[in-house]
Amino acid sequence: MTFAGGAGQFPSLPPWHTGCMLLAFSVAPSGTPSSGARPTDASVHDAVAAAVKIVRESGLPNRTDSMFTTIEGEWDEVFDVVKKATEAVGQFGSRVSLVIKADIRPGYTGELTAKVDRLESALAADD
Repeated sequence: MTFAGGAGQFPSLPPWHTGCMLLAFSVAPSGTPSSGARPTDASVHDAVAAAVKIVRESGLPNRTDSMFTTIEGEWDEVFDVVKKATEAVGQFGSRVSLVIKADIRPGYTGELTAKVDRLESALAADD
């Protein structure tokens, strides 16, 4: 495959690639556990805990709820954390399911809380 920069090279990265982003992801193992899991337990909490530990140790702003973990940061640092978290979960099964949703908005930071604050303000204004 040939890209704009020549054979095997990617074109210049668009400006949104270098901006701050929110990335929500969910990662879970499936298949035969390779280590660390209980063979008769269908729960994935141990695997998820391994992933969340990596996220929290990254130092990036983050929030975990019952379905997703959301991280805020630059493109490369966020995807590096997701890669490491996915690798950690891989130790708990023979395959991994990864779901990612991103909000890429250059020029904005603090959106992990600011988006929710704007929503709450809008709801309060309706009362």
